[in-house]
Amino acid sequence: MEKIWNILPEVAPENSLAEILNIPKAIANILNQRGIKSFEEAEKFFNPCIEQLHPFSLLKDISNACERINEAIIRKEKILIYGDYDVDGTTSVAILYQFLCTLYSKEKIDFYIPNRYTEGYGIGEKGISFAIEHNFNLVISVDCGIKSASLIQTALDEGIDFIICDHHLPDNEIPPAKAILNPKQHDCNYPYKDLCGCGVTYKLITALCKFYNLDEQNHLKYLDLVAIATAADIVSMTGENRALAYLGLKKINQNPSPAIKAICEIAKASYPLTITDVVFILAPRINAAGRIDDSRKVVNLFNCNDYEEAKNIAALINNDNTYRKTIDKSITDEALQIIQSDERQISKKTSVVYNENWSKGVVGIVASRLTETYYRPTIVLTKSGEVIAGSARSVEGFNLYEAVHGCREHLLGYGGHFAAAGLTLLPEKIKEFAEQFEKIVSETIEPEMLIPKITIDSEISFRDITLRTYKVINRMEPFGPGNMKPVFIARNVVNGGFSKIVKEEHLKLHLIQEGIALSGIGFNLKEKADCVLSNSPVDIVFTLDENEWNGVKSIQLKVIDIRRSA
Repeated sequence: MEKIWNILPEVAPENSLAEILNIPKAIANILNQRGIKSFEEAEKFFNPCIEQLHPFSLLKDISNACERINEAIIRKEKILIYGDYDVDGTTSVAILYQFLCTLYSKEKIDFYIPNRYTEGYGIGEKGISFAIEHNFNLVISVDCGIKSASLIQTALDEGIDFIICDHHLPDNEIPPAKAILNPKQHDCNYPYKDLCGCGVTYKLITALCKFYNLDEQNHLKYLDLVAIATAADIVSMTGENRALAYLGLKKINQNPSPAIKAICEIAKASYPLTITDVVFILAPRINAAGRIDDSRKVVNLFNCNDYEEAKNIAALINNDNTYRKTIDKSITDEALQIIQSDERQISKKTSVVYNENWSKGVVGIVASRLTETYYRPTIVLTKSGEVIAGSARSVEGFNLYEAVHGCREHLLGYGGHFAAAGLTLLPEKIKEFAEQFEKIVSETIEPEMLIPKITIDSEISFRDITLRTYKVINRMEPFGPGNMKPVFIARNVVNGGFSKIVKEEHLKLHLIQEGIALSGIGFNLKEKADCVLSNSPVDIVFTLDENEWNGVKSIQLKVIDIRRSA
């Protein structure tokens, strides 16, 4: 499928960063696009530090939370930490559990993570029953709770207080908690709204350190897990999040915990790790435990001080991830076969596929895979008990949540956001729901939304692609939403004579522009071979990587797309 090339316009700088920083104009243009227009702003951007974090005191209810936790400790009450089963939830549970165990008797603290299959996301009846039956006086929810007003009221009626640490958008009804820490509350003055759940939990820990006059090392040691959660939850990699991720990544590489060392060894990951490594190596293994088995072992892993014990648990979650990949591929293949074998499916603007035997833990991943293949709003459904449960994924620019909301008459429940959603319905409603979903999407989606887009930051010439340029780009790390790895376009490039197809699917490239030659690799671009091998000028879209051979480092182009020059 041909892609739309969306080339971002150049931004006229207030003063020339290219000259001030001695960098190519293409890089200066990208910095300008991202709001960095002065030397002072560039210095702050290239050197994230702890001073860039906002004061925890600006977070609404933070004092109330500290006072209630202190009250629980004084009264020797039982405290339960209640978190979600994904990376953000389990890291949140782990850091708060570890920290509270330094303040208080470990026998008085426990944690609860719902089962993905039998309970689903967030605060549930089973979790509230657990808190009541085990006589907990205070529950601290992390990465969940803001949408659970009725269940939290049930707990309150039983004499259980709640503190909520969450980052999801609140509903109109606010839970009756003793304290709600959530920068997205309309009356919260915290200046940065995009913290992940673990980021909010970290703010509580920093406040408690101040409350108890503890040294800052008592909270800085958790930045590694905050960085992992920030990367895995795909929140904005700007401002405070970028500083947290940068500092946490530094700790991962310089002083990794036994848990992280163990995961890296099992995964055969090499240091230094980048945020990309966190997203594709660490996060899937942490997530796999909840998808396949029990997320409690992830928290137990992060709580390990003994490396050998950590290696044993890391091996278990690595096995979960290996199994997850197997069933993920199997279900994706089956889902693709359902679509490909039905001519009516091929011509639709949506994909809705169902099999009662598919694993609920991977339907979200499969929905993403199908969206990559057919590039249209996609829903993957499976059986969950007596009902049907599913995950939905969107394409860029289309509000998936609104489309699902428009089908609510056929649903038992649903939730989500612009790009992704979850839903439940009765088995007999699948056909009606799929037809309604197709109708709404067909009527509301713009035709160009069904064509994949490549956002290109800036044009660059081969003469400006040097090791120094690459080092400047590296200093823009960590990358993520709002600060993605720069994507470039180079025009009128020709084959240098050594380009060829390798391993049947990929292109190994040798390209020349104005007498300067660079090598590159184009994964899964064999269909573009004729375009290059014809020796006609082409335009290429790419990112920059570093290649090392026999101790010599050079720049390699990671080519994303190729098109004949106009």
